[in-house]
Amino acid sequence: MTKHVVAPVAAIPPGGRHVAELGGKRIVVFNLDGEFFALADRCPHQGGPLSKGPVMGLVESACPGEYRYDRRGEIIRCPWHAWEFDIRTGRSRFDPRRTKVRAFPASVACGADLQAETFPVSVEDSYVVVEA
Repeated sequence: MTKHVVAPVAAIPPGGRHVAELGGKRIVVFNLDGEFFALADRCPHQGGPLSKGPVMGLVESACPGEYRYDRRGEIIRCPWHAWEFDIRTGRSRFDPRRTKVRAFPASVACGADLQAETFPVSVEDSYVVVEA
């Protein structure tokens, strides 16, 4: 996979997201408390733009009347038909073994390490890098 510089780290605050076009693919990058995750910006159901959907957590119940809210900000819901996906893995909440959104490796790299040119440059920030 080719690595693409997506944005400065500061441009995607914790809980934020950023959409990028990488090699003809729309990718949405999420910042989960300083960890970055990248998913295809297309719901596998009917192609809805995941980047437009709400981010939420999970309501889980061990038995009737007991509820627990967990994983705040780690689930993305498709705005068209409410299919939910784990931002960390791309797996669906309803059928995680068979239905998923394509996930891409995302990392943070120091700008100085991203030099591809042979002339001197100065780098002031760190950037989010996605392999697509």
